[in-house]
Amino acid sequence: MLSAHLEAVAREASRQPGTPVVIALDGRSGAGKSTIAAALLECLEAVVLSGDDFYAGGTTIRTDPPHVLADVCIDWRRQVDILKALQEAGVARYQPFDWEAFDGSPAADTIVLQAKPFIILEGTYSARPELRHLTDVLCLVEVSDETRMRRLLAREGAIGDWEKQWHRAEDWYFANLAPNDAFDIVISEKGFAKR
Repeated sequence: MLSAHLEAVAREASRQPGTPVVIALDGRSGAGKSTIAAALLECLEAVVLSGDDFYAGGTTIRTDPPHVLADVCIDWRRQVDILKALQEAGVARYQPFDWEAFDGSPAADTIVLQAKPFIILEGTYSARPELRHLTDVLCLVEVSDETRMRRLLAREGAIGDWEKQWHRAEDWYFANLAPNDAFDIVISEKGFAKR
C-alpha cells in the first residue's frame, strides 16, 4: 500500500520528532501528483499545499530561456514562507492564484492551513533545491510521456504554445535541478521504489 510505504519512509526521514513531516510530491505535468496527494489524504493525517496555488509565471507566452521559466513558474519563495509558518506556528494563510480569472491576480478567498503530522507539498518544482531544507522526503511521480500527454489532452483539450513553454521549463528542471537520483522515492507505473 502506497500510503504505508510513504509513511514509513517519511517517519524515518523526519528531521525532528514532533514536527510535521514534509513530503515533496514532484513530477511533470500530468504525471498524477494531485491524484496521489488526494489518495494520501485519505490514509494519512495530512494537509496538502498545492503548487498550482503558487503559480507566478504570467498569462502570456514568454520568450525567456527554460531555466528562467523554471525559476518563475511557481513562487517557491512564498512556499518557503508557508512551510515555515506551518512548521513553526502550526498555521499558514495565503491567497492562491486565481485560475478562473487567469489575469495574474490572487483569488479573493484566503486559504487557511492548519499543520498536521504530514504536510504534502504537491506540484512540479516542489523538490527544487531552495525548498529541500524544509522537506523530509522527496518523492518523484513519473509516468510515460504517452500517458502524460493523454491525461493533459483530456484535461486541457489542447496543448498550445502557452503550455509548451512550461513543458520546456520542466524538461530543464528535471535535467538540471531535480534529476531522478535526487529523489528518495519514485512512484511510477511500475510501482513504488525507495532509493
